[in-house]
Amino acid sequence: MNVMTETRAEVDPITLQVIRGSFETIAEEMGHVLYRMSFSSIIRESQDLGAGLFDTAYNTLCESESTPMHIGSIPGYLRGIEETLEDGEWYEGDVVVHNHPYHGASHTPDLAIVVPVFYQGRLVGFAGNTAHHVDIGAATPGLIIDVPDVFAEGMLLAGVKLCRKGEPNTAIWNFIRNNSRAAQQLVSDIEAQVASARLGAKRFVELIEKYGEEMVFGAANQLMAYSERMTRQRISEIPDGEYEAEGWLDDDGRNRDRQLKVKVTVRVAGDEVEVDLTGSADQTPTAYNVPFEGSTKVAAYAAFRKLLLDAATSDMRVPSNEGSFRPIKVTAPLGSIFNPKFPASAEARFTQCNRMIDLIIRALAPVMPDTVIAGSSASISFAAYSGVRPSGDYWVFLEVNEGAYGGRPRSDGPDSIDNLMANTRNNPLEDLAMHIPMICDRYELRDDMPPGAGEYRGGIGVVKSQRVLTPAFITHESERHSEAPWGIFGGHEGAVGRCLVYNADSPDDVTEMHSKFSGLEVKAGDVMAYYSPNGGGFGDPLKRPEMKVLEDVLDGFCSVDHARSAYGVVVDLDSETVDMGATNALRERMRSAAD
Repeated sequence: MNVMTETRAEVDPITLQVIRGSFETIAEEMGHVLYRMSFSSIIRESQDLGAGLFDTAYNTLCESESTPMHIGSIPGYLRGIEETLEDGEWYEGDVVVHNHPYHGASHTPDLAIVVPVFYQGRLVGFAGNTAHHVDIGAATPGLIIDVPDVFAEGMLLAGVKLCRKGEPNTAIWNFIRNNSRAAQQLVSDIEAQVASARLGAKRFVELIEKYGEEMVFGAANQLMAYSERMTRQRISEIPDGEYEAEGWLDDDGRNRDRQLKVKVTVRVAGDEVEVDLTGSADQTPTAYNVPFEGSTKVAAYAAFRKLLLDAATSDMRVPSNEGSFRPIKVTAPLGSIFNPKFPASAEARFTQCNRMIDLIIRALAPVMPDTVIAGSSASISFAAYSGVRPSGDYWVFLEVNEGAYGGRPRSDGPDSIDNLMANTRNNPLEDLAMHIPMICDRYELRDDMPPGAGEYRGGIGVVKSQRVLTPAFITHESERHSEAPWGIFGGHEGAVGRCLVYNADSPDDVTEMHSKFSGLEVKAGDVMAYYSPNGGGFGDPLKRPEMKVLEDVLDGFCSVDHARSAYGVVVDLDSETVDMGATNALRERMRSAAD
């Protein structure tokens, strides 16, 4: 690739901010077009996607405000495309599709669409996006977990041109159409991605035409340098040293008696940081592995952006671009769960990334007490429901269920929300009933277990019960059924997740499911009820204001007994008040017993 390396003139501050705004607007417009034009709910409603612009060195210039795992992974896709590109060369009018996890992709269902950006006959950059697709012909509909290798994940597309010099590659379009259970949705969603990428390329050229190539790329380089400088500045505020944390994943989706260790060592040296995953479990014989380039590294980048550059807590808003990645090194031994060897399957990779981020936060808690939060659900509930219509056509529905954050330094953990690496939205129940033979029987905050007690309590997870109306198959990827989210600084741990299957006509005949399972055959009227983990508590529960405890009791988030035993608060439920005298005496006894 031709990379522009010459020194560029400094762009004045006003123009710099105008171009920055233009970059961000282009990325947001790309994302908007993608989800508005898509047909499957995982993209159209949940917005499981990412979009942005990139230079010829594959630096991220801007990114849509969507799921971090998507946008941060596209540079890896671009490097993989360089290794595999059909023709070995980019032409104006090309459109490339790519999803190979051993050539930079995040995982196989996330198809990237990349369009080259030409200006005055020269390649100057790329417009690209990724989105999670409902079915790419894998061993089980929608999602896979218990499969032997990457070839069972469905279509592997590496540097393939959907269009060459503006002309559609009919053969590859037909190949894609004929190898998916949800062909029309898949093709229509890819077409939405193509429209989004082409729009990004068009807007990129318009920006260059307006301000000139030198000024636009000069501004891009300044913005990346600024993001890098701010990231390094924040890293340098962390005391140098090694910080460790570890946890255990439930199983690999097949070997139920074998937990998987996740060990994180964070090394801070000056203005640079390394995330070392040495000591984590060896790669698994199932799809429960993580592609290193497209997912493991991206999770580490996201972790430090959350810790150091959160828009809500930072004095200045730092642009989301390549600069924030540069001070961060990621290490994972080849052959481990976070860096598997080809041809190991690596489709079910999300919960491991979320736990890795959770442990980075835990490792740094002693030296960043005012920044970290307690343990979050740090999982994901990704469920694939599928069946066959009377016409013989498949229906496939992918759903992401919410979790909960841990308690924070100044507030309770948010309830029922995607967390850490995830940023998807829920799927409206009305949309479900309109398109899929399913009904949601229950969707509310979890009430069977309290969140982690603390001065700031953990967030409350969701409980969702989905009933199928036809014979169907369910595959479910989740975690944290055996290790509860951790409490911190005196806070109590949260609650583990649960997954139940039963029939609506016999709701007492319940099967307790593992956190992940593949291709479960169910009959009409069967229900899957998922309970996401509750977050851990932050700080001493005896410091929580009595009125907040009372509010939680009245809201049904905390029982009278739990208010007494965990918080030392004596609630009179009949009068809906706190007995302050009894509470003060009880809290004093509890403090004395703890000393």
